[in-house]
Amino acid sequence: LPLLKVFKDAPDQEAPLLSAELEESLGQLIQERKQALRLAAQGLTPTRSAIFVGPPGVGKTLTARWLAAQLGIPLYVLDLTAVMSSLLGRSGSNLRAALDFAKHSPCVLLLDEIDAIAKRRSDDTDVGELKRLVTVILQEVDEWPATGLLLAATNHPELIDPALWRRFDWVVEFKVPEVAAVKEAIKRFLRQDFALFGRWIEILAFAFRGQSFSDIEREIHRFRRAVALGTMPDADLIEEFIKTRVLSLDRQGRIDMAVLLAKQTRLSQHSISDITGVSRDTI
Repeated sequence: LPLLKVFKDAPDQEAPLLSAELEESLGQLIQERKQALRLAAQGLTPTRSAIFVGPPGVGKTLTARWLAAQLGIPLYVLDLTAVMSSLLGRSGSNLRAALDFAKHSPCVLLLDEIDAIAKRRSDDTDVGELKRLVTVILQEVDEWPATGLLLAATNHPELIDPALWRRFDWVVEFKVPEVAAVKEAIKRFLRQDFALFGRWIEILAFAFRGQSFSDIEREIHRFRRAVALGTMPDADLIEEFIKTRVLSLDRQGRIDMAVLLAKQTRLSQHSISDITGVSRDTI
């Protein structure tokens, strides 16, 4: 079906960057699937559905791909913005067709951007078609077979119909990465260039605070391309990047960055003041 994107990743693919708590929870979900017979003997079934909640770029789709790979089944991604047909009445049949196809054999189905259709039914701004789509989703989550895993992802949990939250077995919250995860992401994205940029890792980890993994990856790849082409040395790249990042920091954040630069680099106080906007007296 053209509505579905299909991923069939190898089980040995690199695990996503996740918090220890989230890794543990996902590990249990995988074990439930691998020991389904043991659960059945106790009258239990594996987790059938989960909804991933978090800002863009924190690894929701990558985690779904990794889960499917660990379970040895394909991942189907259904972008719910694509389901919406310009012909009123077609959206419901599009959705049911995609869901019926996914139920034919064991798979992980990810309903991406579920907030595109699963809005609160009390929202008077929506046409009746959207309300019908929410009803379809509610029915499918209730009836999803234990042979498959139904996932949903949203960046806007506040928009979702409360009845939908109750249908999912598990709500998984993806948060903005912590410092340890940021450092691990920097190392992973730098790859062989870590030898060159490794001395900046504490400064980069501070500068990337509050950023998503996709934001970090984009910037790190920009650094690597510049170095590979010889357009700018690593020190100049870092300095330019920090100047951009300090614009979004409050006064205490800029002071903390200045102190870190003073401790971690050989930059003069004059240079640090120029980069961060913090006076030399304060530094």
